[in-house]
Amino acid sequence: MSAPSLSVPVRRVRDAETPLPAYMTPGAAGLDLLADVTEATLLEPGRWCLIPTGLAVAIPDGFEGQIRPRSGRAVREGLTVLNAPGTIDADYRGEVQVLLVNFGPERIEIRPGDRIAQLVVSPVLRVEWREVDTLPATGRGDGGFGSTGAGAASERRAIRD
Repeated sequence: MSAPSLSVPVRRVRDAETPLPAYMTPGAAGLDLLADVTEATLLEPGRWCLIPTGLAVAIPDGFEGQIRPRSGRAVREGLTVLNAPGTIDADYRGEVQVLLVNFGPERIEIRPGDRIAQLVVSPVLRVEWREVDTLPATGRGDGGFGSTGAGAASERRAIRD
């Protein structure tokens, strides 16, 4: 059974040849975004930069676009999306750009047409706050970072020390 589809208007910003984002396999959740740069961009270790995609989109109301890292580049090079996941709001109409960061030890070259990130379009729920005096009890309670893993008590002590 295939996933339902959603029609999303897209506009090429600079070049009629800019490839549209595509799913690389039938079961992929994310569409690959490509670098729309005219020449290679060098990204030094520990540095970040905005890379344009050459596309503007009109995400429908009730949805958002999530910009996520590509796992292969993250594991091989340490290349990831700095504000992961980046969000494309339904009312944004500017060019989609990807804030890449190099957490790896080597300089990374971003070339024209390189696959740099993934775009996942997801539904968005609107929150309506309902203020209360107490929250329903759970087994976890207010336990925070590391509170559900093995050795949680010792991990909490180490964080405080």
